[in-house]
Amino acid sequence: MVFLENGTVTSPLGFKAAGICAGVKPSNTTKKDIALIVSEKPCSCAAVFTRNLVKSSAITVTQRNIADGTAQAVIVNSGNANTCNADGEQKAERMCELAAEVLGIDKKDVIVASTGVIGQPLPIEPFEKGAAALGKLLSENGGTDAAEAIMTTDTVKKEAAVRFTLGGKEVTMGAVAKGSGMIHINMGTMLSFITTDAAVSAPMLKLALNEAVEQSYNMVSVDGDTSTNDTLTVMANGLAGNEEITEQNEEFRIFADAMTELCKSMAKKLAADGEGATKLLVCRVLGAKTVLDAKGVAKAVICSSLVKSAMFGSDANWGRVLCAVGYSGCDVDVKLIDVAFKSKAGVVEVCKNGAGIDFSEEIAKKVLSENEIEITVNLNDGECGAEAYGCDLTYDYVKINGDYRT
Repeated sequence: MVFLENGTVTSPLGFKAAGICAGVKPSNTTKKDIALIVSEKPCSCAAVFTRNLVKSSAITVTQRNIADGTAQAVIVNSGNANTCNADGEQKAERMCELAAEVLGIDKKDVIVASTGVIGQPLPIEPFEKGAAALGKLLSENGGTDAAEAIMTTDTVKKEAAVRFTLGGKEVTMGAVAKGSGMIHINMGTMLSFITTDAAVSAPMLKLALNEAVEQSYNMVSVDGDTSTNDTLTVMANGLAGNEEITEQNEEFRIFADAMTELCKSMAKKLAADGEGATKLLVCRVLGAKTVLDAKGVAKAVICSSLVKSAMFGSDANWGRVLCAVGYSGCDVDVKLIDVAFKSKAGVVEVCKNGAGIDFSEEIAKKVLSENEIEITVNLNDGECGAEAYGCDLTYDYVKINGDYRT
C-alpha cells in the first residue's frame, strides 16, 4: 500500500467532486461552503455517526437513505449544522432532491451532511441557486475544492488517498475530512467521506469501517466535546474490477488494513488542526494487559487538559501523564510505568518504574518544542498497545470559541 502524492476523494476511478461558495456562510466571505461528490455508478455504502443524542437532521435523512446499503452521491455544506431546527429534515431532504435533480439519480441515493453553527435555521436558497453551478463544475480534479468547501474553523484542508492491490487489480481509496473543534473520543465535529473503486459488499464495508474507526477517528480528542453532526461514510463502486469481497477472507484483510491506515492519517490531520493548536500529540501506549486497557490509557492522557497545557508550554511535566493514567480506570500497575517524550529533535526519558529519573530540562524543552510530539507510556505489564491523537491546549482555543456564533 502506498499513499498517493496529492491524493483526494476523487483519486479512485469513477468519482468526481466540486465545491463552491453559494452563500451558506456569511455574505462577507468568499469561502466555499457547498460540496458535491458523486460516483458514475451506484455504490455499496456504509456509515457511522455521532453518539450524541442530539443529532443533525442531515443524519436522520442519511440513515434512511442508506438503509439499503447503497448510495451514489454526497451533498454537504459548511457554515450551518442544520441541528435543533423544526424544519431541519425538510431542508435536508430538499438538499438531496436538488443533488438528485442535477445528477439525474434517485434522491434516496444521496448522502447529506452539514456542519457549522447549531440551532440556526439552514437557508435553502443557496442550494437552490447553486446546485446547477455545482453540477457543472464536477470534475475528477474537484476533490480539493470539495475539501475546502466543508471547512469551518479548519485552517487546512484534509484529504488523502492510498493505492493497493486486490486480486491482482490496482485499487484506490480516497478520503476527505473536516474537523477542528468540538472533537472528542467516539467521533467529534467531524465529517469524513471515503471513496473507493474496490468491489466490496455493504456488510463487508461496514465491518471494515467499524474496525478502521476504532483505531483512528475514535482515538481523536481535541477538546472533550462530542458533536451533533459527526458523519463518516464510505462508498465503493467496484470499477477497479476486483472480485467482490463478500466475506472476511485475505482480500478483506488487505482492504480493511488499507482503510485503517488511511483513516489514521486523516485522524492525525484532524488532531493537528485542532482549534488554536500548535502541536500534534500522539500518545503511544505499550505493554498493556489488553487492548481496551491500552486504549483507555492513551485516551486519558490525550484528553488531559493539564497534559495538553504542559505540551503547549514545552514543559516536561510527566507527573500529569502519570496522573491521567491513574484515573483512566484501566488495569495498570503504576509501579511498572515508564514515560518518555519523543519528537524529531530526539527522545527524553522522564519516568522509570513509576518514579521520576534525572533528565536534562534543556533537552526536554528542545524535544517538546517541535510541532509533533509522541508521549510514550510503557505499562510493562502485557503485550497490547494503542495510539490516541490530540493537540495542545492554547490561548487561541478560547478566543476561537468565545465568539464562534457571533
